[in-house]
Amino acid sequence: MSSVRSIVNLRTHLSRLGCSLSTASSSRRGLATAKVPSETSPQTLLQDKKHGFGFLRSNPRPAKPRKLGVTEIRGPYYSAYGKRHLQDVLETMSYHIDGLKFAGGSFSLLPERALVEMIELAHEYDVYVSTGGFIEHVLTHADVLNVVDKYLKKCKDLGFDVVELSSGFLSFPPDDWLRLIDKVHNNGLIAKPELGIQFGAGGDTSAAELEATGQSDPFRVVSLGKKFLDAGVERLMIESEGITENVKTWRTDAIQEILKDLPMERVMFEAADPKVFNWYIREFGADVNLFVDHSQIVQLSCLRSGIWGMADTFGKVVSYRQ
Repeated sequence: MSSVRSIVNLRTHLSRLGCSLSTASSSRRGLATAKVPSETSPQTLLQDKKHGFGFLRSNPRPAKPRKLGVTEIRGPYYSAYGKRHLQDVLETMSYHIDGLKFAGGSFSLLPERALVEMIELAHEYDVYVSTGGFIEHVLTHADVLNVVDKYLKKCKDLGFDVVELSSGFLSFPPDDWLRLIDKVHNNGLIAKPELGIQFGAGGDTSAAELEATGQSDPFRVVSLGKKFLDAGVERLMIESEGITENVKTWRTDAIQEILKDLPMERVMFEAADPKVFNWYIREFGADVNLFVDHSQIVQLSCLRSGIWGMADTFGKVVSYRQ
């Protein structure tokens, strides 16, 4: 399979030779995508003032690499898809997409060639690629130090840029989490810790079961988040379960507590529900960082741009910038 990967890499390298030298010079891609625009990211009609719809009001989006208004989309998980569907998504919406995440351990179910082709395709469109919380399965193994090393080496070899570090199902000491962050960074990858207030989050457990398990205080998220940012983490993912997913009442107070003490550009909220990401845009504006399903990228981008919305956001999402 290494020969297959070499062929895919060579083909991709030849097609990107004129626009990816800055990426090749770094051992770690990072959560921000390449600055040099490629031919695969043409101007959108809404940006085109001369021949498109640029005469209409919209909220200008920051150019990649973005620190605010970052959108990460879910890869194949609730529905199966491969490079052809991903090509359609990126060909039409890559300007609005910053990252692609393979939730859970979904990527391990794909043939290696299919996965590598999807990762390389995302890179062609200046989109970083992240694992999901598969580390929670990895950490349950005996000889865990060796298993983690093998896992990270394989993720790097496959072309992943980011490794998500979650512990929704695990009791995991903070110092061990910090050691794991260092290990990820030392392997030339970006660590993206996922934090939340709900133990047992990540498996789409019912609201009643999660309520019976109980929640932790948002202060724990803030405290851990500060430690991780100080350790060199670029961005934190906030788990939606227990906050806006599988709960009887949304914990908007927890969201406010998190953003009171952690900078918005260093936080991304899981929001794969139109009502949820509509609320985030309404409350925090177009620049809040969000993770959504790939099927929701158009609806979210309409909201960010201020050209469409729900009853409480239509015509109300504005900005003051060039």
